[in-house]
Amino acid sequence: MQIWSIKDLNNLIGTTLQRQPALRGCWVTGEVSNFKHHMPSGHLYFTLKDGQASLRAVMFRSRAAAVPFVIGNGMKVLAHGDVRIYEKDGSIQLYVDELSPRGVGELSLALEQLKARLAAEGLGDAARKRCLPAYPSCVGIVTSSTGAALHDIVRVARRRNPQVRLVLAPAAVQGGEAPGEIVRALDRIGRWGLCDVIIVGRGGGSLEELWAFNTEEVARAVAACPVPVISAVGHEIDFTIADFVADLRAPTPSAAAELAIPSAEEMAGILAGVENRMKKALEGVFGRKRYQLDLLGQRPELRDPRRSLDMRIQKLGVMEERLRSAKTGLMTKKDDILHLFGSRLHALSPLAVLSRGYGVVQDDRGQVVCSVQDVNPGDHVGIRLTDGSLECEVETAIRDT
Repeated sequence: MQIWSIKDLNNLIGTTLQRQPALRGCWVTGEVSNFKHHMPSGHLYFTLKDGQASLRAVMFRSRAAAVPFVIGNGMKVLAHGDVRIYEKDGSIQLYVDELSPRGVGELSLALEQLKARLAAEGLGDAARKRCLPAYPSCVGIVTSSTGAALHDIVRVARRRNPQVRLVLAPAAVQGGEAPGEIVRALDRIGRWGLCDVIIVGRGGGSLEELWAFNTEEVARAVAACPVPVISAVGHEIDFTIADFVADLRAPTPSAAAELAIPSAEEMAGILAGVENRMKKALEGVFGRKRYQLDLLGQRPELRDPRRSLDMRIQKLGVMEERLRSAKTGLMTKKDDILHLFGSRLHALSPLAVLSRGYGVVQDDRGQVVCSVQDVNPGDHVGIRLTDGSLECEVETAIRDT
């Protein structure tokens, strides 16, 4: 008889479980209970149960971060993962790698929770939504290559304007792989950089079938796309998170094509209207210029240039006479002023004083004699008169008392 240690027995159980294909990547549905969000590790611990049994489950942080809804006790979920043994306590656990709500009520709850979280970040604000280009030359499409949505978009585009280029980035729009494919398609066509607007969507379906467009990863990819995005998911009554964060929501894929692609006939009508307005504007300009030219032609200087020239010559003669008269008057006035200042200067001149009988006495060195003390008897002095000079000898110097 073999006696097992607990460790060895648990190892055997674990190996046996791993060899069972049905227990690897299996889907399990049940109600959540004993839910615990462990902090700070970020791992999720809970129990899945139905009316007859229960199963412990764990979801590690790397996988839990992708869950698009808030988990709570009593919620019915669909879990995917591997069944293994936790050797430390010998419990059988489901190691969950994917989790989604089960049932319309839970899906609606998850949808509202995600919408509220994205709204808190401002991803649904009208201020961040971009306007669609009025005249796009290239429209990108992210949808299934085999779905009715693509055919509807192409049909409307060809009817409205065959010159607009359509570029498809195919992606699954339903199932577990759909969110990742939609995200990659949006990234690829957005980075390509040649599309003016992108339509992302699919035809109608149940809430579960449209769920790929309600995932957080698709919503963030739509919001982060560098090109304006039109969300066209389902029918008019359907609403998804992609509609919430997109730049514009269209009720159907056909309506999205109508919104994105301008009608060639409407554009032709607009161009015809612009052409008509330009013709009228030019006719108005030409009419005004023609009227101004006619007015200029009526002016005397243009009708009879010689007459105008004679009038200007006559005016020039009058101005020349005025200038000559002004010059003469100015010269006369300046001469009178000059004579006045000359008379004043002459009155102050020593020669004027001499002309009235006065003389200037200078000694033999040419110095002016101002006092009898400056000379002695026998000195020779000169007397400057108005018309000449006298050479004299001093006989006696008499000082006034």
